[in-house]
Amino acid sequence: MCLAIPGRIISVDGEGLLRTGRVEFGSIIKEVNLAFVPDAVVGEYVLIHAGIALGKVVEEEAQRIFGYLEEINEIHG
Repeated sequence: MCLAIPGRIISVDGEGLLRTGRVEFGSIIKEVNLAFVPDAVVGEYVLIHAGIALGKVVEEEAQRIFGYLEEINEIHG
């Protein structure tokens, strides 16, 4: 099973297939490919899988996912 994790875009660079961004996952920041979400901007949340943003997600949904992940960690942590 694959899992996409939401992250908040903190910077964007490049264009087209070379469009990338720095995305924040709590205290972790990663460089990801933003080619599939050309309209995503700084401050928005995107779903990331294998270093690629697959789509945008509203902040409320991202927060709900973070809550689920915390529950999983408490159960299996």
